[in-house]
Amino acid sequence: MITTANITNGVNVDQLVETIGAVQQNPELAKFQFRSKNDWIEGGHCVTSIKSFYGVGQEDTSRQNTFTMACDHPNVLLGQDKAATPPEVVLHALGSCLTAAMTYHAAANGIEIESATSTLEGGVDLHGFLGLDAEIRKGFDGIKVVLKVKSDASAEQLENLAKFSPVFDMITNPTPVAIEIVKQ
Repeated sequence: MITTANITNGVNVDQLVETIGAVQQNPELAKFQFRSKNDWIEGGHCVTSIKSFYGVGQEDTSRQNTFTMACDHPNVLLGQDKAATPPEVVLHALGSCLTAAMTYHAAANGIEIESATSTLEGGVDLHGFLGLDAEIRKGFDGIKVVLKVKSDASAEQLENLAKFSPVFDMITNPTPVAIEIVKQ
């Protein structure tokens, strides 16, 4: 007998249900630690490499490739425009995570999604970053996300599913960040 996987939105729903069950039986399996290493090149140009992570109760050894991504700044911000800015990478991470959370949770709930695209905008006033006005944030003053989805689900259902995004949570709730400077 040939069986086919129960795939919805590109997600193996049977495997997702098994994962949920395993985490319910052993909550420690849900604890992950993601890592990155960033190297400064010059000016605003940095390159990050990502490979190892901890998850499902152990150090992961399945990832074969090291992923790299760069950040820089446009010429007008004294960069060499070799890559997206760090704030643009945050928008990429948010859009990607909102979409993935929505599609995974939709699949788990039997909701099919035919297509999804998003546009994201974040405004920044450089007075904060440049130290010219302590009252102005150094980061985004807000982010607008427009997620266009082709699905029979309601917009409210899809928004609630998208809000399962860990990056959405990181951005909308304060995340403690500890900085340690090690002089070499």
